[in-house]
Amino acid sequence: MDLFEKLTARAKANKQRIVLPEGNEPRTLTAADNILADGIAEIILIGDPVEIKELAAELKLNHIDKAKIINPADEKVIDKYAPLLLQLRKKKGMTEEESRLTAANPLYLGCLMVKSGDADGQVAGARNTTGNVLRAAFQVIKTMPGIEVVSGAFIMLLPEGLPFGTDGILVFADCAVVPDPTAPQLGQIAVAAAKTAHDIAQIEPRVALLSYSTKGSAEGPAVDKVIEALAVAKALDPNLIIDGELQTDAAIVPSVANMKAPNSPLSGRANVLVFPNLEVGNIAYKLVQRLGKVQAVGPVLQGLAAPVNDLSRGCFPEDIYKTIIITCNQAIGMKE
Repeated sequence: MDLFEKLTARAKANKQRIVLPEGNEPRTLTAADNILADGIAEIILIGDPVEIKELAAELKLNHIDKAKIINPADEKVIDKYAPLLLQLRKKKGMTEEESRLTAANPLYLGCLMVKSGDADGQVAGARNTTGNVLRAAFQVIKTMPGIEVVSGAFIMLLPEGLPFGTDGILVFADCAVVPDPTAPQLGQIAVAAAKTAHDIAQIEPRVALLSYSTKGSAEGPAVDKVIEALAVAKALDPNLIIDGELQTDAAIVPSVANMKAPNSPLSGRANVLVFPNLEVGNIAYKLVQRLGKVQAVGPVLQGLAAPVNDLSRGCFPEDIYKTIIITCNQAIGMKE
């Protein structure tokens, strides 16, 4: 059973309520129909009910009637959720009128449903930019305790036979969101990535903070940042198996670790690799993906208090389908 088969089975066994604020977007609607047909999650669509049903008929979708449809133009819906938004944003100067207008925005409405406990996670971005998806999540759902930064991780599924990671799985972070994290942010990203490894990849995290230096073999501000990030991560999660600064070979190859970092708790068996900045992380995951024929699943947004995941605007229905499954597993992991 591969990772997605495991994630699908776990989602089916503990159905989550996933809100899709782009309810009248054809690819999103197709993915929702497939999720409902396969019994993977409960789906909440935000959009005009008549428009959604007409589009479903045009696309010849047969299961959309199982979804809950929320009309953002319904005053009763706004009456329910606008007060929560006002409470969250009043100190930032939001007025009651602004709260009602903003609550009618599907991205915000979906996050408000998650925040209020009426949904377990949100998936968006087929039509909206990453900035808009994240802005709503930041302002409504906010971040986990101790975490002030949202980052992105990829779950790397290695070809059979490669002796790295755990069960052929590595987690790479941050490869998607934060261009140049500070030391505290890097430590927080490491803790969030460990949670991603546990909740989604279902592996016990062993985290390496990567650098061009291994345990003092080189010096410089970039090395100092990684060393400080290690202290931050340990303070946030004292039980986390983590080490740094480590070069990649010392993190994932036991024989090299034995020479370069003999006292490392990772012993060259890291399964979560945290890169010092976005440039390195993005280049690394794409190189590994293309040259190593590795499947990259993600990006998975991490660090939020409840799961919200962003899509590429060039995504296919299958991408949305998989992202919904990932979001379900994040929600299950957070509850556990």
